[in-house]
Amino acid sequence: MQSERLIDTDQSVIVAADVDYGNGFSDLCKATWDVTGIKAFKFGISLGLKGLQKMVYEAKLHWPRRLVSIYDHQKAGNDIPDMGKTFARTLADCGVDAAIIFPFTGPATQEAWTNALDTAGLTVLVGGIMTHQKFLQSEGGYIADDAPERIYMLAAEMGVRHFVVPGNKLHWVGKIKTLLDSILGEGRYTFYAPGFITQGGDLSECGRIAGKKFHGIVGSGIYGKDQIKNEAEMREAALVCTSKLGITA
Repeated sequence: MQSERLIDTDQSVIVAADVDYGNGFSDLCKATWDVTGIKAFKFGISLGLKGLQKMVYEAKLHWPRRLVSIYDHQKAGNDIPDMGKTFARTLADCGVDAAIIFPFTGPATQEAWTNALDTAGLTVLVGGIMTHQKFLQSEGGYIADDAPERIYMLAAEMGVRHFVVPGNKLHWVGKIKTLLDSILGEGRYTFYAPGFITQGGDLSECGRIAGKKFHGIVGSGIYGKDQIKNEAEMREAALVCTSKLGITA
């Protein structure tokens, strides 16, 4: 179903471009285009709702090499099954390469949305556990404790080879790795993880536990939390992040 490779290296940093459109986004593109370890941009609703096609085009315009574009609707894959086709067609029309889904509403939607995205030619990234607290029932949240493993298991059985895990919950990274190793075999899939810097995760340590094929997703750690950094500051922050995975400029 899905290729085992979306990004042309085993490890990289993905920029979570959750900035307002304008100089902030343009500067972020310019600051990171020549950083060796930056291979992809993840677009969320803050840019997507302002015109995803335009944002994807502008980002790729700055890149002299291939830039992978990933869309994260935060969190897609939870509407009725039939909406998966509309979602997939829209993303394909915008030039997106891959999409993230967190299908908490059940296997019928998970199967339909996964198949729709695959049919539209997009790589599917599936997540099942989030970075924030009070998420699972045992933590005071709403999601059943066994739901994440069931989501990852079904995804693997459907042919998905790209999985999102929480970078600030290392026990879950190890837990899902053990599960997927038993289903797919070690090294036959790729992990992607947010949850670093401002959310407390350690990029180096997460990469060590996740294994050879790992891409860290970093947003405000590069462009700033309370105030957008200037271009030089963003470039320096990007270099620091990639160096934590052993990638040098």
